Amino acid sequence: MHVVCLDLEGVLVPEVWIDFSNATGIEELKLTTRDIPDYDILMKKRISILKDHGLKLKDIQKVITGMDPLEGALDFLDSLRKKTQVIILSDTFTQFAEPLMKKLSYPTLFCNSLVIDEDGTVAGYTLRQKDGKKHAVAALKSIGFTVIAAGDSYNDTTMLIEADAGIFFRPPETITSEFPRFPVTHEYADLMAEIDKKLQ
Repeated sequence: MHVVCLDLEGVLVPEVWIDFSNATGIEELKLTTRDIPDYDILMKKRISILKDHGLKLKDIQKVITGMDPLEGALDFLDSLRKKTQVIILSDTFTQFAEPLMKKLSYPTLFCNSLVIDEDGTVAGYTLRQKDGKKHAVAALKSIGFTVIAAGDSYNDTTMLIEADAGIFFRPPETITSEFPRFPVTHEYADLMAEIDKKLQ
């Protein structure tokens, strides 16, 4: 039995922090896991920037409410779910996810959570599990699933390596050059075709 594990941001929806950067004009917030492999360093940097600018959770959530899935993402996801089980494995946060999950017809999502102070300040974050994407794939394999995984960033690579089959979707060349073993796709039709090969 197969299950497909997909990253969220960059694969199905835009990058939240890039959209928030565009809304606030803070260029440093455009850095993502495509740029900085160490997630802890990246998140501590983001939290420090929010604090310096007096930005709170509600400011980020306001931007997220106006975001839509990437063009074609919902149709791709709906088609995929007719073929096999699908789980979204993401390093996003429960406090960010709800509006985006609603627009994707509520797929199953495993993600993390933010630590929020009483005044709404983002004080920190809590990982569901360190390297949670990799461990989720390993757990699914341990109960008899054949896992196909797709992602676009450094924080997806351990998931792709652990999976029975890994696929890149719209990754930067800096990452694909480091991980040439994975096929690279740029359109949902191509991603579906790669998945279909593995489902046979």
